[in-house]
Amino acid sequence: MKQEITLKELKASGYVDRNINEEMKANLTQKLRAKLPVFEGLWGYEDTVIPQLKKAILAGHHINLLGLRGQAKTKIARNMIELLDEYMPIVKGSEINDNPFQPISKYAKDVLAELGENTPIAWVHRSDRFFEKLATPDVNVSDLIGDIDPIKAATLKLPYSDERVLHYGMIPRANRCIFVINELPDLQARIQVSLFNILQEGDIQIRGFQLRMPLDIQFIFTANPEDYTNRGSIVTPLKDRIGSQIFTHYPKTIALARKITEQEAHLSAEDKDTIVMSEIARDLLEQVAFTARDSEYVNAKSGVSARLTISAMENLMAAAKLRLIETGSEKTAIRLVDFSSIIPAITGKIELVYEGEQEGAAEVAQLLIDQAIVNEFEKLFPKIPKLEKANVKTPYTDVIAWFNTNTLELNYTDTDKDFNASLNKITPLIKLVKEYCPDLSPLDKLFCMEMVIWSLSINKKLDKMNNEKSFTF
Repeated sequence: MKQEITLKELKASGYVDRNINEEMKANLTQKLRAKLPVFEGLWGYEDTVIPQLKKAILAGHHINLLGLRGQAKTKIARNMIELLDEYMPIVKGSEINDNPFQPISKYAKDVLAELGENTPIAWVHRSDRFFEKLATPDVNVSDLIGDIDPIKAATLKLPYSDERVLHYGMIPRANRCIFVINELPDLQARIQVSLFNILQEGDIQIRGFQLRMPLDIQFIFTANPEDYTNRGSIVTPLKDRIGSQIFTHYPKTIALARKITEQEAHLSAEDKDTIVMSEIARDLLEQVAFTARDSEYVNAKSGVSARLTISAMENLMAAAKLRLIETGSEKTAIRLVDFSSIIPAITGKIELVYEGEQEGAAEVAQLLIDQAIVNEFEKLFPKIPKLEKANVKTPYTDVIAWFNTNTLELNYTDTDKDFNASLNKITPLIKLVKEYCPDLSPLDKLFCMEMVIWSLSINKKLDKMNNEKSFTF
């Protein structure tokens, strides 16, 4: 906590007064010139969203981040505080972070008139200069702008015409700060209208009070595309007052999606030490989300949040952890059979179209997993032919022949030793993986062996039965 000083000491320190736009511009410029990272942790936006954000800040614009759910819009907004000064001076006791050089409230003006150079100055850390409000239908003008406080009027024995009886809402209290309104279209149109003058002219009106309060705020709005649902839209005059509208997007490659999932998933250090996950398994997890975004059963306008794979990763780790507890093992690896445990993460993250509703959420989730398996499988192995010609051998003929006289049971609860031993009984499968994936790690090869079996089953070359504990092929 920075020590309180007086206005005289603040002036003597050489402090340069500037508004929040100038502050953010200066700090962004300094970082860019020093080649320091800006907006860390936003993977996949380096060549699209981030350059637009930099330009919007340098232009001094309010920003609207427009994109489907799970595209890091709120994360971008919270990242903005890193462009603020570490500490900001205010008139001590001010409800609205009054600038000691340009006070706007009656309280601050009276204190400065009375104490002058001896006015006490408090400091606000940048972490306290971020305000966030989720736009919901019950938000009203009083919440955002303010209202008359009859209790304050009675206590101070003041008439309602006195400015001191006002109770400031969230926006005035966010003076000289970043203020974020999430899901702006959900805000009723009449409430959006109350933002017009704040954005453009800087004055606010409370119950007939016409107050000229040049609030110094960096507004950031987030919204889903207007055709996402019928809940509402951004009124045109408000859109006109927002300087920059920036479109966000989902990661465009599996590699970028993996970075996001690994960064955001809540995994303990113990889990990371005791549970290993092959590279192929990590790619497959992301492929599920990519498959869902292209699926005919999933509403494309709703989107498929990046939170799907984050939750799915946590579910996979939980399934492996449960196995460790039940078997008493010290370490285990993520298996393809474990992917059944991510179905709850999928069903809660996708919005189905009519055809998907007819199939059922759990069925669609399994279809997405199966399609993702096939997509990843075909990156490494030849496609499985739908029809087999007589006396024509395919890469999978020997594997299928093995299953004509044998069965394979893969148990969730088997130790790694027993599970791997079951897979390694299939000699033609070992040969197939070795031929097409010679450079993969042993862990990846084991996962590929499962993937071959699963893909053959999806293509109706093998029969598959399952219960709560195992899959039998």
